[in-house]
Amino acid sequence: MESYAVGFARPDRWSRGTPAGEHTPWHAVEAHRPAAELDGEVELALCGAIVQVWGSQVWARIGSGRTGCPECRRLSGLPQPAQLSRAG
Repeated sequence: MESYAVGFARPDRWSRGTPAGEHTPWHAVEAHRPAAELDGEVELALCGAIVQVWGSQVWARIGSGRTGCPECRRLSGLPQPAQLSRAG
């Protein structure tokens, strides 16, 4: 598996499609060096959103939650979260 840093959507930055920070503010950023070295950098996420890297976050944990970008989950190979249903 490749290494991914975690980026937080910057509402003041451009992103493809819908605004980057509304419902899924966390994105995967391909890390070619340790995430701690990228901390605070503005980078391009896998989905095309421009984000600011948070070196202390782990993509496998953040991306599996409901606020992780679905497109970044798909492109990074992270399993999609299970859909919960209400008991009738």
